[in-house]
Amino acid sequence: MAVMIPWLESGDPFPPPAQALREPNGLLAAGGTLSAGRLLGAYRCGIFPWYSEGQPVLWWSPDPRMVLFPAEFRLPRSLAKRMRRRDYEIRVDTAFEAVMRACAAPRGDDAGTWITEDMISAYCTLHRMGHAHSVETWVGGELAGGLYGIALGRMFYGESMFTRVPDASKIALACLVRRLERRRFGMIDCQMNTAHLARFGAREIARDDFSRRLAELINYPAPADLWNPDATSDEPGPYQ
Repeated sequence: MAVMIPWLESGDPFPPPAQALREPNGLLAAGGTLSAGRLLGAYRCGIFPWYSEGQPVLWWSPDPRMVLFPAEFRLPRSLAKRMRRRDYEIRVDTAFEAVMRACAAPRGDDAGTWITEDMISAYCTLHRMGHAHSVETWVGGELAGGLYGIALGRMFYGESMFTRVPDASKIALACLVRRLERRRFGMIDCQMNTAHLARFGAREIARDDFSRRLAELINYPAPADLWNPDATSDEPGPYQ
């Protein structure tokens, strides 16, 4: 028997995450817009949008939830060795839209993407508001890899990453984690379970546990210097 999910009209609140479907895991609601208010309200509740071109906006809150606690981050030896070469530069928030568009580019045989033009426009708005951020790896003056996500309080929601040079996205992730750990961020949301993230120490926790931690972390004041483009002197020293 088909199970219906709520359709969101303008101004409708999100249903409680506990009402999300078991299959597909975490599907909670459909409809609504990608306005800044709607997106920030979703993230504060542990809900995120994920849909394909031509679909309505679909909202998700999976159980269990894949997260990375900064203190549990594992740096593979091969990546530590790569980082000690220092033949790259880490920049923060200098090419946000370029990072998003690189993340949206087709990969391998997959010609589709969930990062639509509407998503790019919406998250660029959040970037201008100071909520969405990019961590970028530059090699030889070219954008070689990076990631982007949302920061609220001392919580970071990782959205997507890309690489054009081997290890470039991993370097960006390692530097992001160290930066967040030093500023006492409690959790990085990875959304869905992947073997790639598990290799770095990410693990699944129950949605109820995620929600409890989230409710505390989003209410902490964010460190003022966290996304200062010039505050890069602490990368990548801890991995030497």
